[in-house]
Amino acid sequence: MNCIPINCIIVASGNLLFTPRINRLLEEADLIIAADGGATHLKQMDMAPHVIIGDMDSIHPDTRCFFEKKFIPIIPHPSRKNQTDTELCIEFAIKKGVTAITMLGMTGSRLDHTLANIFLLRRLCALGIKSRIIDANNEIYLVTDNLKLTGKKGDLLSVLPISDKVTGLTLRGLEYPLENAVISMGSSLGISNYFKTKQVNISVSAGVLLVTKSRD
Repeated sequence: MNCIPINCIIVASGNLLFTPRINRLLEEADLIIAADGGATHLKQMDMAPHVIIGDMDSIHPDTRCFFEKKFIPIIPHPSRKNQTDTELCIEFAIKKGVTAITMLGMTGSRLDHTLANIFLLRRLCALGIKSRIIDANNEIYLVTDNLKLTGKKGDLLSVLPISDKVTGLTLRGLEYPLENAVISMGSSLGISNYFKTKQVNISVSAGVLLVTKSRD
């Protein structure tokens, strides 16, 4: 690991599709943090975290023993705590000075945890840390200024305001472009758009926009 980690991956125990792209992201990361049971995903991919953090309620005992034998640091927390394991991992990463965080395994059957993880992106956004969530079907971003995404023609993209309103919304490179639009929370205007070009540009003047690049 580099002396000053820049690019961080946090792996939780939710949905994760083992793809060459995910392997590449992990191989290129400066800092890999397993949130409790996320260590099992890494073991299955023959990857090792730099640290395991959490209350240790979802990590399999065999997985914990495996990484302990490899001298991977484990930072345990009590099960009765005021933060999720993912938030504890984020705080650790922030203290290390990372500038980008990709969060894997953050969605699943627990909608409360999924939403909490999405809203953690807001905290990172406010700190100027580039962040996103990737699962088997989606890439999730929060935008308060601008975002550029690359993809293939026909790739699905949706935008939703998660503040009272988003102003100055401009979408370029999509089948249904927008220019300096205003949309309020509760509007479905931004659902089910499509890449028209290889690069899409998204910008807002004010507000917080949830962006999902998805596949069925």
